[in-house]
Amino acid sequence: MSPRRARMALSLVCEPGDARLPGLLADLGPIELLSAVRSGRRAAGRSWPAAWTHAAQTLDHDLDRARGLADVAGLRWIVPGDRDWPTQLDDLDHVPANHGATGAPLGLWARGASRLADLASASVAIVGARDCTAYGAETAAEIAADVACARVTVVSGAAFGIDASAHRGALATLNPTIAILACDAATNYPRAHAALLQRIGDEGLVISEQPPGQVPTKARFLSRNRIIAALTSGTVVVEARRRSGSLNTLAWADQLGRTTMAVPGPVTSQHSSGTHQAIRDGKAVLVTAGPEVLSELSGFNSATAPQAVSGNSAEGTAFDALTAEQAKALDALDWKRPFDVDAVARRAGLSSSATAHALARLAAGGWASRVDGSAWILTRRADLE
Repeated sequence: MSPRRARMALSLVCEPGDARLPGLLADLGPIELLSAVRSGRRAAGRSWPAAWTHAAQTLDHDLDRARGLADVAGLRWIVPGDRDWPTQLDDLDHVPANHGATGAPLGLWARGASRLADLASASVAIVGARDCTAYGAETAAEIAADVACARVTVVSGAAFGIDASAHRGALATLNPTIAILACDAATNYPRAHAALLQRIGDEGLVISEQPPGQVPTKARFLSRNRIIAALTSGTVVVEARRRSGSLNTLAWADQLGRTTMAVPGPVTSQHSSGTHQAIRDGKAVLVTAGPEVLSELSGFNSATAPQAVSGNSAEGTAFDALTAEQAKALDALDWKRPFDVDAVARRAGLSSSATAHALARLAAGGWASRVDGSAWILTRRADLE
């Protein structure tokens, strides 16, 4: 049996994220560990729960079932050593357990055609309350849109509230986003987000360490949080009560040495009491908008962070350097709906010839692009650069 298949098998007999796995894998490797678990014997002086050996009794059937479900759902299995494996996840093998979970995933199931390592190379987690306020939802969406425009991938958990707002903010700019689930990657959970998860899979990725057929549990949500934190360069919490699960993600990010950020809310709002406490305790940097998030990420990792982080600087932005006609033409464009030159001219209040010239200059700068031969769409935000 190959290490790839052994890792898949292990994910079916023991709970992914079990704090005992990193040490066992380091001592034995996946093939020897699986063999020992199936036989019930000790190896290298190490032992494991009898439940693992019991679960291994039906392993061949369970493997066939998982692979069948994965084929139907279009899932693929990514493991350490693959070109698509984000090596930053390996940091999880070197941090203490949190709520009984730690360690890099045995592997990840992915729904979507994008390459995980590429999307995660510049990424940020945006998480927060499920029962968020309108303020929180709007702020999360705006921050997500801003960072997505700077080619930073938004990562979240697809839950109600802040998570969904973050995903939608990124998708609104026609950029990919990653959803990391506590159930298997084939299941649309929550069910009300089936359309959202379908679009995330079409344009980005839906990821899980849980094998096909697994359901979400409270422990799996907490274990999932470590992957969100480890995959990204930083975590932003938008609205969280004092005992919010999103603060668990922030704690993982802090433990891993990632950038930790929190958005303040009204001082009277219990929805923001957790974020306020994190800021007060020095566990998170206060951020209020996308450019501030990008600035913090740039300070963390200048080699991979986007260079366009000067949105609120005294020197101004790329938008300020545009001519009046170019600025009007840019404002008249839309992310999703293409307009021909005449339509852009009417929306901008310019002549068709002036609009055509402005669009050509915007295309040269990468702010706009032509589709279907004669129509134009917005491709990049100039007010962030």
